[in-house]
Amino acid sequence: MFASRVARQAFRQTPRMMRPIPKEEQAAHTVSQRLRMRVKSIPAELWPLGAVVGFAVSAAIYSITRHLVVDKTIRLKRQNRAADSHAAHAEEH
Repeated sequence: MFASRVARQAFRQTPRMMRPIPKEEQAAHTVSQRLRMRVKSIPAELWPLGAVVGFAVSAAIYSITRHLVVDKTIRLKRQNRAADSHAAHAEEH
């Protein structure tokens, strides 16, 4: 008896809401207007932090890219796999 009452309560339909669904505040605004509103909601204290973090990330990307392109001694791919396997085999014995 108890299990059937719990099952009835668990699978009950959701009651209908008596009030209409509210419309979105910015339904008629364009994308640029929505973005402008979001940008205005960011506190002024976070703008310098965002600038510093953005500069640091761009400097890191530039640095690693330049290092990978300019440095000719860096090995980006395996070379001479036969010699590598021969050296590894010689170390084992």
